[in-house]
Amino acid sequence: MLPSCVRSVCKKAIPNKKALGILTKNNYATEATFETKPYRLHKLEESPSTTVTLTKEDALKYYEQLHTIRRMETSAGNLYKEKIIRGFCHLYSGQEAVAVGIKAALRPHDAVITAYRAHGWTYLMGVTPEGVLCELTGRQHGCSRGKGGSMHMYCNNFYGGNGIVGAQIPLGAGIALAAKYKGTDGVCVSLYGDGASNQGQAFEAYNIAKLLDIPAIFVCENNGYGMGTSAERSSANTAFYTRGDYVPGIWVDGMDVLAVREAARYAVNHCSTGKGPILLECATYRYSGHSMSDPGTSYRTRDEIQEVRQTRDPITSFKEKITSTNLVANDEIKKIESEIRQIVDEATKKAKSDKEIGLDELTADICSEFLEGSVRNIDVFSPLPHKNIGPAVNK
Repeated sequence: MLPSCVRSVCKKAIPNKKALGILTKNNYATEATFETKPYRLHKLEESPSTTVTLTKEDALKYYEQLHTIRRMETSAGNLYKEKIIRGFCHLYSGQEAVAVGIKAALRPHDAVITAYRAHGWTYLMGVTPEGVLCELTGRQHGCSRGKGGSMHMYCNNFYGGNGIVGAQIPLGAGIALAAKYKGTDGVCVSLYGDGASNQGQAFEAYNIAKLLDIPAIFVCENNGYGMGTSAERSSANTAFYTRGDYVPGIWVDGMDVLAVREAARYAVNHCSTGKGPILLECATYRYSGHSMSDPGTSYRTRDEIQEVRQTRDPITSFKEKITSTNLVANDEIKKIESEIRQIVDEATKKAKSDKEIGLDELTADICSEFLEGSVRNIDVFSPLPHKNIGPAVNK
């Protein structure tokens, strides 16, 4: 049986006729309106709007972002199978609508921190596919100069993937506290999975965030399984949007990029106007295993995965919406897909051929202003001078 977060939204994508309105110019649609699934609320009087308006410009941008993440992750999976990516590698395929929808609601000064399933978010926050894939293969043009790998990617206002389960939740509360301390209206989005939601530090972060009314958006990406255990088997309360206690929460269909965008806009407004933290539960699904070492079929069936792909895929359902309303032409879709294929293919070649950093950079980037003079490296008689090379390369 499908886990509850899957069953609850496992109906087919909204049919074409569910588009509520289409604005046209010269017989071409420039804007369309759609109806999303209802939200579920915890300690909130008002819901985000279920009537969503989408412009042609945004439709093209969202589709490009969704498709880029999917193709990039497919490439990462292949590189891992070729043993060019080593260590851990957690793919985001199936969950793209969560990241793209939330990013669409953020302002330039808002921050994001997430777990180790971070490749898609790294791209959205400003790193090119080349910078992501080179980082995965440990090469010098990676966004962390090849020193971080799959779990440790960073760029401006993006505080990375984090390898310790749930550790990003209190860190995100701290980043949000810094925004409040500085007097900005910035927020911090902290993303974690249904498995990490049972960490004690998550509840500590909820509590202190509410006590201090910190502008923190906690996002539980409920993909149905924490590693190899279903949410029902690991969590007494699977309504994750209610688990902040006095922190208000919203359940949203995490496979619908437009529903996520509206919920995220609501959350940003809630936090930036001084109302304190808020919790979003995005019901989503991962197609791959927990990591590349997990086949993902010992605790769920192939039929289950195929059913979600056919009925809820965030990319194909969004593509159906924007093409059926003539917001985007099929030729435009094909052009976008062709361009993305070329970009990712070139990035993959670079990730295979690029050089690794030299030994002289091993102690670089350990702090923003180095005061010590030298760092011991091989032994006490062979100090390696510290080297400042500036911010990470966002290539």
